[in-house]
Amino acid sequence: MRLGSGSFAACCVVVEVLGLAVFLRGFFPAPVRSTSSSEHRAEAPVPEPAAGASSNWTKLPPPLFSKVVIVLIDALRDDFVFGSKGVKFMPYTSYLVEKGAAHSFVAEAKPPTVTMPRIKALMTGSLPGFVDVVRNLNSPALLEDSVLRQAKAAGKRIIFYGDETWVKLFPKHFVEYDGTTSFFVSDYTEVDNNVTRHLDKVLKRGDWDVLILHYLGLDHIGHVFGPSSPLIGHKLSEMDGILTRIHTSLLSEERKALSPSLLVLCGDHGMSETGSHGASSLEEVNTPLILISSSFERKPGDIRQPKHVQQTDLAVTLAVGLGLPIPKNSVGSLLFPVIEGKPMREQLRFLHLNSVQLSKLLQESVPSYEKEPGFEQFKVSERLHRNWIKLYLEENSSAALLNLGVKLRRQYLDAIRTLSLSLSRQVAQYDIYSMVVGTVVVLEVLALLLLSIPQALSNKAELEVPLLSPMFSLLFYLMFLVLSAIHVIVCTSTESSCYFCSLSWLTAAGVMVLISALLCAVVSALSEMFVDGKLQRKNTGPSNSRWSELDLLILLGTMGHVLSLGASSFIEEEHQTWYFLTSTLCLALCHEIYRNCFLGNCCEPGLGGAVVALQDEDAGKVHKSHTPLDSLRGSEKWMALASPWVILTCCRLLRSLNQTGVQWAHRPDLGHWLTSSDHKAALSALSAFCLVVTFVLLQRRCSRTSRVAMALGLLGVYCYRAATGSLLLPWQRDKAASKGIVEARFVYIFILGILFTGARDLLKSQVAAANPKCKAVGLWEMYSGLALLAALLLRPHNLPVLVLSLLIQTLMTSFIWKPLGHDAAEVTVMHYWFGQAFFYFQGNSNSISTVDVSVGFVGLDSYMEIPAVLLTAFATYAGPVLWAIHLVNFLSSETCSVTQMSA
Repeated sequence: MRLGSGSFAACCVVVEVLGLAVFLRGFFPAPVRSTSSSEHRAEAPVPEPAAGASSNWTKLPPPLFSKVVIVLIDALRDDFVFGSKGVKFMPYTSYLVEKGAAHSFVAEAKPPTVTMPRIKALMTGSLPGFVDVVRNLNSPALLEDSVLRQAKAAGKRIIFYGDETWVKLFPKHFVEYDGTTSFFVSDYTEVDNNVTRHLDKVLKRGDWDVLILHYLGLDHIGHVFGPSSPLIGHKLSEMDGILTRIHTSLLSEERKALSPSLLVLCGDHGMSETGSHGASSLEEVNTPLILISSSFERKPGDIRQPKHVQQTDLAVTLAVGLGLPIPKNSVGSLLFPVIEGKPMREQLRFLHLNSVQLSKLLQESVPSYEKEPGFEQFKVSERLHRNWIKLYLEENSSAALLNLGVKLRRQYLDAIRTLSLSLSRQVAQYDIYSMVVGTVVVLEVLALLLLSIPQALSNKAELEVPLLSPMFSLLFYLMFLVLSAIHVIVCTSTESSCYFCSLSWLTAAGVMVLISALLCAVVSALSEMFVDGKLQRKNTGPSNSRWSELDLLILLGTMGHVLSLGASSFIEEEHQTWYFLTSTLCLALCHEIYRNCFLGNCCEPGLGGAVVALQDEDAGKVHKSHTPLDSLRGSEKWMALASPWVILTCCRLLRSLNQTGVQWAHRPDLGHWLTSSDHKAALSALSAFCLVVTFVLLQRRCSRTSRVAMALGLLGVYCYRAATGSLLLPWQRDKAASKGIVEARFVYIFILGILFTGARDLLKSQVAAANPKCKAVGLWEMYSGLALLAALLLRPHNLPVLVLSLLIQTLMTSFIWKPLGHDAAEVTVMHYWFGQAFFYFQGNSNSISTVDVSVGFVGLDSYMEIPAVLLTAFATYAGPVLWAIHLVNFLSSETCSVTQMSA
């Protein structure tokens, strides 16, 4: 079947997307959800188990609390409350935890640890998926069953102040609300004052049942200054004062109404050592959960250590406390200390409701639910519960009744815990079969595409795609039968849900036909390639071309990296792979340079070089060999010899600057030392030196106007960091920190000026009569403008990353790539390797917790989504972007040089 190159490429893309979609569907399985209708219709509560006669308790138990106040402090780590900082900065909260009427827990937040998925987990009790990380930027309305939906259906009045994410998730649930944006991380004062200003007025009113306050200031301080900043202590003291006001007001209201209230203090997620979040380190997943109420009894001297629970347990507890049905999709367990003081029959009633809800969700999510140990425990608990009810109705109080009740309570708690774990595992369980099917489709198309690359490069070429003949071959039918048998065996023997097995048989057969046809096409293409290769060798004789050691290293290194991504541990520590590859590349380049220099006619006698003589067998003449390094003279040769070692040293220094990954990210590094308040003078001196070196490396190929703009822009970068308090100014050591908006905008003007100058030169290069150097100069000025932008956005301790990147590019351009005459493919792969390495040198990783969102608001005094997203993306990928632009600049300058030589 003949296809044009464009049609062939389009078909490959479509099939690749199909395979990738099937793979991702298996890699990110659908969260556990109830299949029952989620509409606002009240379902009859499950009656109490009864032996023989019908139960006389068919309604939900009455609410335990008349009012509930939820104080959610964004990025509140557990050690901020239960550690030394809590004792120092939150004395009232620490007193309640140690001696007051409160139950304290360490609630584990499952990844992804970003705000919107954590709010969903707190209110629905379900485990959100990783797709919610994307939705976190613009949260859609939540359609799942939740505590707030049940409260609204029950006629309860809900008031909210704080992060506008709640308003987007629950758009029609609040009778009164005031939302604030959560993305403008430079503001950590007004964002909390906008919440607190409503506090006194709403606490005096009695026309509400649920009050939710979401404070963002602590999270913003962490993003900008980190968890070790003195501002953390001030913010914790502010939150402790707010908690004191709320608790005091609730106690005074309880004396009048004679009904207890519940005050909940919690965090949505924690904060890493760099102040960010999104991953699964202990600092990010462990959050405090404190339930405060006068109904909780506590004996004098009763010291309780915070127990570890799941964040999803709060939804069940709130539903029971407000007398509401438990959300259908909840996988949480009731926090038993909340009902511990209630009569035994009420305790068992609450535990029965929780276990029934979990067992229903298990039945709808797991095909073989009857074999689950949690479901078996639940059935045993129900039978015991019937016997207990029968004994209770016959004899209201006895020792046997109490002992049986304690045993039954323990049985229910074990069943609930096991059911919750079974449901939680469904979210973390990969759909291996779907992943394998998607991977096979992707690899087959990639193989077919690679085999067709020589013919596919021409936009007018037509390719003979071997699809029709394999469709009628024996191999095709054998493959189709084998795949069909595998599909039947897998789908009939699996005990867990599988997406590919849930498809119709016709759809599955279509995918198997596609896989079989692609496999046959790849085999046909391979056979044709071997046949053509044999004929070509017979006609042309033996070939003199062979791969160099550097080519083999590049090929094997790239393939090895691709294969390493099949293991999660290599993905978590991918930086180690790139560090190894770049170090090995430096050694390979060193070997190539030294071989060309010491074994070729490029060295002067002072270097001790030997001249190799090649004997012409026919003429008997001796010729001196010429090497690529012959163009270098004097000190340039010494620089060429030293360049690989200088580059290797730079890479080793950068590895010590920022610890990244998962295993060793907690270890101290040079960046932590520089950013501590005790070493601000050293950081200031280093930053000034880096900015000066940046100017020296960039100005050499810029126009005079761009040089002046570059110098003023780099000066503005230092002034901006000094204005924000990160660096010191010699003439203003005690200047108070500000936002630095004016200084940052000052730098933006020069960045735009340099970019405009570069764009003008690029346009000039399009004119036929223009100087051919205009394009190279224009590209370099565009590169210089983006380097200045990187200097503005990178943290001060990361400026050495930018400087050493520029230095390595300069050394490799002047003393390696040009003298050794590397071709475009080799230079391109080297740029890619170093670009990836510098991504990790910045302190980035494959975890979203290393994304510095604060750079998106440099020079902004309000939240603007598009500029914030663009600035954050550029700062995160500054290393790869700068290396990619340098590649374009290098290839363009080489093309310009070849054109001038030919002219």
